[in-house]
Amino acid sequence: MVDQAIERPPAVWRNRRTVLRRGRRLRSHWATLLLLSPGLAWLALFVLVPLGFTVMLSFWKSTIFGTLPDFQFGNYEQIVAQPLYRDLLLKTLRISLITTLISLVVSYPIAYFLSIQPTIRKVVLALLLFLPFWTSYVVRTFVWLPILGTTGAVNQFLMWLGFIDQPLEWLLYNEGSVYLGLVYVYTLFMTLPIFLSIEKIDPRLIEAAADLGAKPMWIFLRIILPLSWPGVLSGCIMVFLLSMAAYVTPQLLGGPSGIMFSNMIAAQFLANNNWALGAALSVVLSAIVLLLLAGAGRWIGVQQVFVGGRS
Repeated sequence: MVDQAIERPPAVWRNRRTVLRRGRRLRSHWATLLLLSPGLAWLALFVLVPLGFTVMLSFWKSTIFGTLPDFQFGNYEQIVAQPLYRDLLLKTLRISLITTLISLVVSYPIAYFLSIQPTIRKVVLALLLFLPFWTSYVVRTFVWLPILGTTGAVNQFLMWLGFIDQPLEWLLYNEGSVYLGLVYVYTLFMTLPIFLSIEKIDPRLIEAAADLGAKPMWIFLRIILPLSWPGVLSGCIMVFLLSMAAYVTPQLLGGPSGIMFSNMIAAQFLANNNWALGAALSVVLSAIVLLLLAGAGRWIGVQQVFVGGRS
Protein backbone atom coordinates (compact mmCIF):
# COMPACT_ATOMS: atom_id res chain seq x y z
CA MET A 1 0.00 0.00 0.00
CA VAL A 2 2.83 2.40 0.84
CA ASP A 3 4.61 1.63 -2.45
CA GLN A 4 1.42 2.25 -4.43
CA ALA A 5 0.92 5.58 -2.69
CA ILE A 6 4.49 6.60 -3.54
CA GLU A 7 4.28 5.52 -7.20
CA ARG A 8 0.89 7.13 -7.90
CA PRO A 9 0.99 10.97 -7.87
CA PRO A 10 -1.62 12.69 -5.77
CA ALA A 11 -4.77 13.97 -7.47
CA VAL A 12 -3.68 17.56 -6.98
CA TRP A 13 -0.53 16.97 -9.04
CA ARG A 14 -2.54 15.32 -11.81
CA ASN A 15 -4.92 18.28 -11.91
CA ARG A 16 -2.01 20.72 -12.01
CA ARG A 17 -0.42 18.85 -14.92
CA THR A 18 -3.73 18.92 -16.77
CA VAL A 19 -4.03 22.67 -16.20
CA LEU A 20 -0.46 23.21 -17.42
CA ARG A 21 -1.06 21.16 -20.57
CA ARG A 22 -4.23 23.10 -21.30
CA GLY A 23 -2.39 26.35 -20.76
CA ARG A 24 0.36 25.33 -23.19
CA ARG A 25 -2.20 24.32 -25.81
CA LEU A 26 -4.06 27.61 -25.36
CA ARG A 27 -0.85 29.62 -25.74
CA SER A 28 0.03 27.57 -28.81
CA HIS A 29 -3.36 28.29 -30.35
CA TRP A 30 -3.03 32.01 -29.65
CA ALA A 31 0.49 32.03 -31.12
CA THR A 32 -0.75 30.26 -34.26
CA LEU A 33 -3.63 32.71 -34.58
CA LEU A 34 -1.22 35.63 -34.15
CA LEU A 35 1.03 34.31 -36.90
CA LEU A 36 -1.94 33.75 -39.23
CA SER A 37 -3.60 37.08 -38.48
CA PRO A 38 -1.82 39.12 -41.25
CA GLY A 39 -2.80 36.58 -43.90
CA LEU A 40 -6.33 36.26 -42.55
CA ALA A 41 -6.71 40.04 -42.45
CA TRP A 42 -5.46 40.27 -46.05
CA LEU A 43 -7.94 37.61 -47.21
CA ALA A 44 -10.80 39.23 -45.34
CA LEU A 45 -10.02 42.71 -46.68
CA PHE A 46 -9.31 41.86 -50.31
CA VAL A 47 -11.37 38.67 -50.84
CA LEU A 48 -14.27 38.34 -48.41
CA VAL A 49 -15.25 42.01 -48.25
CA PRO A 50 -15.28 42.54 -52.06
CA LEU A 51 -17.09 39.23 -52.53
CA GLY A 52 -19.70 40.16 -49.94
CA PHE A 53 -20.19 43.58 -51.54
CA THR A 54 -20.56 41.95 -54.98
CA VAL A 55 -23.22 39.58 -53.67
CA MET A 56 -25.06 42.48 -52.03
CA LEU A 57 -24.78 44.59 -55.20
CA SER A 58 -26.25 41.77 -57.29
CA PHE A 59 -29.62 42.24 -55.52
CA TRP A 60 -29.74 45.99 -56.20
CA LYS A 61 -31.23 47.73 -59.22
CA SER A 62 -29.39 49.78 -61.84
CA THR A 63 -31.24 52.62 -63.56
CA ILE A 64 -30.31 55.65 -65.61
CA PHE A 65 -29.97 57.51 -62.31
CA GLY A 66 -27.44 55.01 -60.90
CA THR A 67 -27.48 51.86 -58.82
CA LEU A 68 -30.14 51.86 -56.12
CA PRO A 69 -30.04 49.66 -52.97
CA ASP A 70 -33.41 48.06 -53.73
CA PHE A 71 -33.43 44.39 -52.72
CA GLN A 72 -34.91 42.33 -55.56
CA PHE A 73 -34.21 39.26 -57.72
CA GLY A 74 -34.68 40.97 -61.07
CA ASN A 75 -31.05 40.57 -62.13
CA TYR A 76 -31.07 36.82 -61.59
CA GLU A 77 -34.48 36.51 -63.28
CA GLN A 78 -33.04 38.31 -66.28
CA ILE A 79 -30.05 35.94 -66.40
CA VAL A 80 -32.34 32.89 -66.30
CA ALA A 81 -34.88 34.29 -68.76
CA GLN A 82 -32.47 35.36 -71.52
CA PRO A 83 -30.77 32.51 -73.44
CA LEU A 84 -27.84 34.81 -74.25
CA TYR A 85 -26.28 34.45 -70.81
CA ARG A 86 -26.87 30.68 -70.64
CA ASP A 87 -25.36 30.12 -74.09
CA LEU A 88 -22.39 32.33 -73.29
CA LEU A 89 -21.78 30.49 -70.03
CA LEU A 90 -21.87 27.11 -71.80
CA LYS A 91 -19.49 28.47 -74.42
CA THR A 92 -17.11 29.64 -71.72
CA LEU A 93 -17.21 26.22 -70.06
CA ARG A 94 -16.49 24.55 -73.41
CA ILE A 95 -13.58 26.85 -74.22
CA SER A 96 -12.10 26.39 -70.74
CA LEU A 97 -12.38 22.60 -70.91
CA ILE A 98 -10.86 22.36 -74.40
CA THR A 99 -8.09 24.79 -73.41
CA THR A 100 -7.30 22.61 -70.39
CA LEU A 101 -7.13 19.45 -72.51
CA ILE A 102 -4.93 21.07 -75.18
CA SER A 103 -2.64 22.51 -72.50
CA LEU A 104 -2.31 19.06 -70.94
CA VAL A 105 -1.41 17.45 -74.27
CA VAL A 106 1.16 20.16 -74.97
CA SER A 107 2.60 20.47 -71.48
CA TYR A 108 3.05 16.84 -70.44
CA PRO A 109 5.70 16.01 -73.08
CA ILE A 110 7.52 19.25 -72.23
CA ALA A 111 7.49 18.43 -68.51
CA TYR A 112 8.68 14.87 -69.11
CA PHE A 113 11.42 16.02 -71.47
CA LEU A 114 12.66 18.50 -68.87
CA SER A 115 12.64 15.88 -66.12
CA ILE A 116 14.98 13.46 -67.97
CA GLN A 117 17.60 16.08 -68.82
CA PRO A 118 20.94 16.44 -66.97
CA THR A 119 20.98 19.03 -64.22
CA ILE A 120 22.73 21.85 -66.10
CA ARG A 121 20.68 21.39 -69.26
CA LYS A 122 17.52 21.12 -67.16
CA VAL A 123 18.21 24.48 -65.53
CA VAL A 124 18.88 26.14 -68.89
CA LEU A 125 15.74 24.71 -70.50
CA ALA A 126 13.61 25.62 -67.49
CA LEU A 127 14.96 29.16 -67.68
CA LEU A 128 14.03 29.32 -71.37
CA LEU A 129 10.56 28.08 -70.48
CA PHE A 130 10.14 30.78 -67.84
CA LEU A 131 11.62 33.56 -69.97
CA PRO A 132 8.49 34.53 -71.95
CA PHE A 133 6.45 34.65 -68.75
CA TRP A 134 8.59 37.45 -67.38
CA THR A 135 6.77 39.68 -69.86
CA SER A 136 3.36 41.15 -69.12
CA TYR A 137 0.32 38.97 -69.77
CA VAL A 138 -1.18 41.69 -71.98
CA VAL A 139 2.01 42.03 -74.03
CA ARG A 140 2.25 38.26 -74.54
CA THR A 141 -1.34 38.24 -75.79
CA PHE A 142 -0.99 41.35 -77.90
CA VAL A 143 2.05 39.95 -79.73
CA TRP A 144 -0.20 37.51 -81.61
CA LEU A 145 -1.82 40.40 -83.50
CA PRO A 146 1.26 41.18 -85.66
CA ILE A 147 1.81 37.43 -86.06
CA LEU A 148 -1.68 36.34 -87.16
CA GLY A 149 -3.04 39.58 -88.63
CA THR A 150 -3.72 40.13 -92.33
CA THR A 151 -0.39 41.93 -92.61
CA GLY A 152 1.26 39.73 -90.02
CA ALA A 153 4.23 37.41 -90.17
CA VAL A 154 2.26 34.24 -90.99
CA ASN A 155 0.42 35.74 -93.96
CA GLN A 156 3.53 37.44 -95.28
CA PHE A 157 5.49 34.18 -95.08
CA LEU A 158 2.76 32.16 -96.84
CA MET A 159 2.47 34.78 -99.58
CA TRP A 160 6.26 34.80 -100.00
CA LEU A 161 6.23 31.01 -100.44
CA GLY A 162 3.43 31.34 -102.97
CA PHE A 163 0.92 29.22 -101.04
CA ILE A 164 -1.69 32.01 -100.98
CA ASP A 165 -2.44 35.00 -103.20
CA GLN A 166 -4.14 37.15 -100.57
CA PRO A 167 -3.95 37.31 -96.78
CA LEU A 168 -5.97 34.83 -94.72
CA GLU A 169 -8.53 36.64 -92.59
CA TRP A 170 -9.62 33.66 -90.47
CA LEU A 171 -6.39 33.47 -88.47
CA LEU A 172 -7.67 36.11 -86.03
CA TYR A 173 -10.88 37.11 -84.27
CA ASN A 174 -12.44 33.69 -83.87
CA GLU A 175 -12.66 30.94 -81.27
CA GLY A 176 -9.56 29.20 -82.62
CA SER A 177 -7.35 32.21 -81.97
CA VAL A 178 -8.75 32.30 -78.42
CA TYR A 179 -7.62 28.71 -77.89
CA LEU A 180 -4.19 29.56 -79.25
CA GLY A 181 -3.80 32.57 -76.96
CA LEU A 182 -5.09 30.82 -73.84
CA VAL A 183 -2.91 27.74 -74.32
CA TYR A 184 0.11 29.95 -74.89
CA VAL A 185 -0.33 32.13 -71.82
CA TYR A 186 -1.30 29.28 -69.47
CA THR A 187 1.21 26.62 -70.57
CA LEU A 188 3.50 27.27 -67.63
CA PHE A 189 0.69 26.72 -65.12
CA MET A 190 0.25 23.22 -66.52
CA THR A 191 3.88 22.34 -67.19
CA LEU A 192 5.35 23.32 -63.83
CA PRO A 193 3.21 21.12 -61.49
CA ILE A 194 3.54 18.14 -63.85
CA PHE A 195 7.32 18.63 -63.98
CA LEU A 196 7.52 18.77 -60.17
CA SER A 197 5.46 15.58 -59.86
CA ILE A 198 7.61 13.68 -62.35
CA GLU A 199 10.75 14.90 -60.59
CA LYS A 200 9.58 13.18 -57.39
CA ILE A 201 9.30 9.76 -59.06
CA ASP A 202 12.05 7.39 -57.95
CA PRO A 203 14.07 6.44 -61.06
CA ARG A 204 14.66 2.98 -59.59
CA LEU A 205 10.98 2.17 -60.17
CA ILE A 206 11.36 2.81 -63.90
CA GLU A 207 14.64 0.90 -64.02
CA ALA A 208 13.09 -2.07 -62.21
CA ALA A 209 10.13 -2.13 -64.59
CA ALA A 210 12.47 -2.01 -67.59
CA ASP A 211 14.61 -4.82 -66.16
CA LEU A 212 11.49 -6.94 -65.76
CA GLY A 213 10.70 -6.51 -69.44
CA ALA A 214 8.01 -3.82 -69.34
CA LYS A 215 7.58 -1.86 -72.56
CA PRO A 216 7.94 1.96 -72.49
CA MET A 217 4.21 2.43 -73.07
CA TRP A 218 3.30 0.30 -70.04
CA ILE A 219 5.98 1.97 -67.93
CA PHE A 220 4.34 5.28 -68.70
CA LEU A 221 0.77 4.07 -68.13
CA ARG A 222 1.46 2.01 -64.99
CA ILE A 223 4.20 4.03 -63.24
CA ILE A 224 4.87 7.54 -64.58
CA LEU A 225 1.29 8.67 -65.22
CA PRO A 226 -0.23 7.44 -61.91
CA LEU A 227 2.62 8.90 -59.86
CA SER A 228 2.44 12.23 -61.70
CA TRP A 229 -1.36 12.37 -61.43
CA PRO A 230 -1.41 14.97 -58.59
CA GLY A 231 0.59 17.35 -60.79
CA VAL A 232 -1.78 16.73 -63.70
CA LEU A 233 -4.79 17.48 -61.49
CA SER A 234 -3.18 20.61 -60.10
CA GLY A 235 -2.31 21.91 -63.57
CA CYS A 236 -5.76 21.13 -64.95
CA ILE A 237 -7.48 22.89 -62.07
CA MET A 238 -5.34 26.02 -62.41
CA VAL A 239 -5.67 26.24 -66.19
CA PHE A 240 -9.42 25.62 -66.08
CA LEU A 241 -10.03 28.28 -63.42
CA LEU A 242 -7.83 30.81 -65.20
CA SER A 243 -9.53 30.11 -68.52
CA MET A 244 -12.98 30.55 -66.99
CA ALA A 245 -12.00 34.04 -65.86
CA ALA A 246 -10.11 34.97 -69.06
CA TYR A 247 -10.80 38.51 -70.25
CA VAL A 248 -7.78 39.95 -72.08
CA THR A 249 -7.21 37.09 -74.53
CA PRO A 250 -10.83 36.87 -75.80
CA GLN A 251 -10.98 40.65 -75.92
CA LEU A 252 -7.85 41.03 -78.07
CA LEU A 253 -7.88 37.84 -80.14
CA GLY A 254 -11.46 36.61 -80.13
CA GLY A 255 -13.49 39.41 -81.62
CA PRO A 256 -17.31 39.11 -81.55
CA SER A 257 -17.23 35.34 -82.11
CA GLY A 258 -14.66 34.72 -79.35
CA ILE A 259 -16.30 36.65 -76.54
CA MET A 260 -16.49 34.87 -73.17
CA PHE A 261 -18.47 35.33 -69.96
CA SER A 262 -15.93 37.67 -68.37
CA ASN A 263 -16.20 40.00 -71.35
CA MET A 264 -19.93 40.18 -70.82
CA ILE A 265 -19.40 41.01 -67.15
CA ALA A 266 -16.93 43.76 -68.04
CA ALA A 267 -19.37 45.17 -70.59
CA GLN A 268 -22.06 45.51 -67.94
CA PHE A 269 -19.73 47.52 -65.70
CA LEU A 270 -17.93 49.61 -68.31
CA ALA A 271 -20.20 50.03 -71.35
CA ASN A 272 -23.76 49.51 -70.12
CA ASN A 273 -23.23 51.00 -66.65
CA ASN A 274 -25.39 48.19 -65.27
CA TRP A 275 -23.39 47.37 -62.16
CA ALA A 276 -26.13 45.32 -60.53
CA LEU A 277 -26.45 42.93 -63.48
CA GLY A 278 -22.67 42.73 -63.79
CA ALA A 279 -22.43 41.78 -60.12
CA ALA A 280 -25.13 39.12 -60.57
CA LEU A 281 -23.24 37.66 -63.54
CA SER A 282 -20.07 37.62 -61.44
CA VAL A 283 -21.82 35.78 -58.62
CA VAL A 284 -23.25 33.22 -61.05
CA LEU A 285 -19.83 32.58 -62.60
CA SER A 286 -18.16 32.27 -59.18
CA ALA A 287 -20.85 29.92 -57.89
CA ILE A 288 -20.63 27.65 -60.94
CA VAL A 289 -16.84 27.48 -60.71
CA LEU A 290 -17.02 26.60 -57.01
CA LEU A 291 -19.65 23.93 -57.66
CA LEU A 292 -17.57 22.41 -60.44
CA LEU A 293 -14.49 22.42 -58.24
CA ALA A 294 -16.40 20.81 -55.37
CA GLY A 295 -17.84 18.17 -57.70
CA ALA A 296 -14.44 17.44 -59.18
CA GLY A 297 -13.05 17.15 -55.66
CA ARG A 298 -15.51 14.39 -54.81
CA TRP A 299 -14.66 12.54 -58.01
CA ILE A 300 -10.88 12.87 -58.35
CA GLY A 301 -9.83 13.67 -54.79
CA VAL A 302 -8.49 17.19 -55.18
CA GLN A 303 -7.30 17.12 -51.56
CA GLN A 304 -4.34 14.98 -52.60
CA VAL A 305 -3.20 17.82 -54.85
CA PHE A 306 -3.21 20.49 -52.16
CA VAL A 307 -2.62 18.64 -48.89
CA GLY A 308 -1.29 15.29 -50.02
CA GLY A 309 -4.29 13.35 -48.73
CA ARG A 310 -5.94 10.36 -50.30
CA SER A 311 -9.08 10.48 -52.34
